[in-house]
Amino acid sequence: MYISQTLRRAVQLNGNGTATVFAGRRQTWREFENRIARLANGLLDLDVGASDRIAILALNSDRYLEYFYAVPWAGAAVNPVNIRLSPPEIAYTLNDSGSKVLFVDDAFAALLPSLQSQIESIKHVVFIGEGKCPEGCIDYESLVANSERISDANAGGNDLAGLFYTGGTTGRSKGVMLSHNNLVFNALNVVAEMGYDCDTVYMHAGPMFHLADMASTFAVTLAAGTHGIVPRFDVDEVLAFIEQEKVTNTLLVPTMVNLLASSGRIANYDVSSMKRMLYGASPMPESVLMSAMEQMPTASFAQGYGQTEASPIITSLGPEFHIAGGEKLRSAGRAALGVEVLVLDENDEELPNGTVGEICARGANVMLGYWGMESATAETLRNGWLHTGDLGYMDEDGFVFIVDRAKDMVISGGENIFSVEVEGAIYSHPAVQECAVIGIPHEHWGEAVHAIVVLREGSRASDSEIIEHCREKIAGYKVPRTVDFREEPLPVSGAGKVLKNELRAPFWEEKNKRVN
Repeated sequence: MYISQTLRRAVQLNGNGTATVFAGRRQTWREFENRIARLANGLLDLDVGASDRIAILALNSDRYLEYFYAVPWAGAAVNPVNIRLSPPEIAYTLNDSGSKVLFVDDAFAALLPSLQSQIESIKHVVFIGEGKCPEGCIDYESLVANSERISDANAGGNDLAGLFYTGGTTGRSKGVMLSHNNLVFNALNVVAEMGYDCDTVYMHAGPMFHLADMASTFAVTLAAGTHGIVPRFDVDEVLAFIEQEKVTNTLLVPTMVNLLASSGRIANYDVSSMKRMLYGASPMPESVLMSAMEQMPTASFAQGYGQTEASPIITSLGPEFHIAGGEKLRSAGRAALGVEVLVLDENDEELPNGTVGEICARGANVMLGYWGMESATAETLRNGWLHTGDLGYMDEDGFVFIVDRAKDMVISGGENIFSVEVEGAIYSHPAVQECAVIGIPHEHWGEAVHAIVVLREGSRASDSEIIEHCREKIAGYKVPRTVDFREEPLPVSGAGKVLKNELRAPFWEEKNKRVN
């Protein structure tokens, strides 16, 4: 399988059809493909070679989508950077991946001065924004205009297609290596699940760096549909775009669905073109889902469960199971096409239906491994199965129900936040003796980061001081929203590990499961 084959198919099937719509710009699939072939040549002129990593730090745009295709056309691999990271975290991602070229837009060009002293491998910065090209950067449109078409490098199969960084349980982010086979297989799966075709108008409203949105990036192209793109999620901008462009499909994380449903503004726009709304990346509160379904009656809702390591779809829950009060609505759905899912015990033996264990998967969607982390790869892919770290059970009909997470991960607003990383920031405060970070229920974000702190004897610190200290160390979305102080030591197991289940229990007493 080849990423570029999805583009060639779109040109064959719908060459004069609309490929992208963004900020008043429109182009056909034939025009899009021509720009890809020229931009790829421009990358080669920047000394980009086979499997070199090309990073991007930008808001959504039509040029972001061109990046996703020009890089593999040139035989290289993408590295989409999380736009919510702090400068030190961005620098780590770029350095660890050894990225050679960085694409950046207006929103992030201001970070370049602070990044330049920290990044080691970046040789060229390409400006893809709308404003004036910053000094020292290469203008994107000039790079395209001054380059001739080249033939596709035909990178494919198990060649590295991209590095996608996810949070690390030891404070080190892991670069998930996904191949062409991984991403195109996932695209085939999503086309089947979502019913994409040439008449599809998909709206990119979630961040394009995120695999949740990217689940449809290559799928919509494969189906020769249209990519409608908004820079970032905004309630009125999204609703206006749906009305103006007659959007038929989109993916939103539950936080976004909640913002739409609670805004009271859906009725102000014509959203009757919506056929299918996919949601995922974190659990969806049933009350929010029901409200959204009521306000958008033409849209069928579907859920996708997965993770970056699975490119990302593992299970799906179709519209036929989205019934108020339905038992299956509480599930994460059933194994996606071509994906095998089992619930295994600690010895990797399959558990009986209804028994809680670790959710594991295998299929052509499962990653090549973690970049430069052989032991972590072996542990996650042991015995041929992707171990998700999520705990759940399967019923007699094959529906997977998630009940907790084996790893101490907090999912807030669709973003994975690992407690060890946050704890590392807190522990660097001189007044802190002990700390533990947990996820607690939050009405809008699903979960919120909560810190429990024991101060050193004779030391003082306020909750606001701890929060501001963290803000200097880690990305804003990872910073604790609340802090509790305790005088007694944190509870530990016989092995000396903090018993986070005990710390979480009071906050989740009214919940029937440990994810919100």
